[in-house]
Amino acid sequence: MDEVFKALADPTRRALLDALYERDGQTLSALEARFETSRFAVMKHLKQLEEAGLVVTRRQGREKLHFLNPVPIRLVHDRWVSKYAEPWAAALSGLKRDLESTMEKVFEIYVRTTPERLWEAITDPAIRAKYNFGAGMIGKLEPGAPFTMSAPGAPTPLGEGVTLEVDPPRRLVQSMTALWSDEVKAEGTSRVTWEIEPVGDSCRLTVTHDQLREGANDQLYGGWPMILSGLKTWLETGEVLTTPGSLMYGHG
Repeated sequence: MDEVFKALADPTRRALLDALYERDGQTLSALEARFETSRFAVMKHLKQLEEAGLVVTRRQGREKLHFLNPVPIRLVHDRWVSKYAEPWAAALSGLKRDLESTMEKVFEIYVRTTPERLWEAITDPAIRAKYNFGAGMIGKLEPGAPFTMSAPGAPTPLGEGVTLEVDPPRRLVQSMTALWSDEVKAEGTSRVTWEIEPVGDSCRLTVTHDQLREGANDQLYGGWPMILSGLKTWLETGEVLTTPGSLMYGHG
């Protein structure tokens, strides 16, 4: 967390995060144009934001795109803010970019665990429910197999999809159609990719939610920071995250 606080201490770095909040997935040139400082200085600031986990990069052709990763800020909130503040909605809004007709959201977190244990936490329905708003994934874990997301506190399935790729304990790709409201149902099908990479005694987990309609309802992707924060909390401490809303469907 020290790296996160250090990165947030600088006003230029905060302004870069604001720029990515306004329009996600920007190139260095696009970000540089917003500031009067040099290209090299912007690069240094982005590097520090990457090292703190607040920015994630993706190659798209010859371009390197920068994405806001709100998970570390979610962790700061869960540890130091939520227990003092009044409950508020956890979903992030306004993350939008205009580069393509579809949107891609990238979230990254480091968890002190093994790839095998992390894979189990992602794919086991009972464990998944501990951090996924109370919902577990029900279905065979094989390519082409359908699944549903169900919870005891929800009268109908919260989501459904098809498993597209299974490569334990490294990569899981699934289509996803949200069903918890008419608004998200209207958005149709998107795709979620989980990627696990061992790093020392920990794992880097990257979740990419793509094939989203440009300007899609932010309920589809706004809950990822809380989900990943809950996953990290449970794996590292054995405790269930109690932030308001984190287990909204967990009880019948």
